[in-house]
Amino acid sequence: MKIKAILHKTVPIASAIRNAYIDFSKMDVSVVSIVSDVLRNGKPLTGYGFNSNGRYSQDGMLKTRFIPRLLEAKESDLLEENGQNFDPSKAWQIMMRNEKPGGHGERSVAVGVLDMALWDLVAKIEDRPLYAVLADRINHGVSSDEVYVYAAAGYYYPGKDIEQPVTKCRAILIWGMIQLK
Repeated sequence: MKIKAILHKTVPIASAIRNAYIDFSKMDVSVVSIVSDVLRNGKPLTGYGFNSNGRYSQDGMLKTRFIPRLLEAKESDLLEENGQNFDPSKAWQIMMRNEKPGGHGERSVAVGVLDMALWDLVAKIEDRPLYAVLADRINHGVSSDEVYVYAAAGYYYPGKDIEQPVTKCRAILIWGMIQLK
């Protein structure tokens, strides 16, 4: 079992919205696909990952450091002990080789894009939903019907009044308070 290719593309997510810090009109993100040699229905299984808005594409770090490290790794160094699937924790160690410990938020975004794609691929190889795979590996198989989410709001459009984002924030706050009861 091995990685055949890692594809990366910078994709614009240009939008007229903005929040208190970010103007999304020129924003872009990284999108990756990790193509394996595992075939299902005659096609290679592929995991996908992307970084969310609020961060720009991590093109340079992905192309010059993290993707090459994964592609240069020995096959066995990327696999679980039984060789039946990829081990994202081992891949993370490989990606972080020769990296200074500590901060650097942009680096975590770049590695996170690849990590997301690896976990997607792992779940596809096991032919199981990702939440079940994560529950088995992280929480002794226990999963929950409840999922905590990050709800963003407060985006506004140039030329519009402030009432629209204020109304949206109120609605999210009220919804959250109802859910907590």
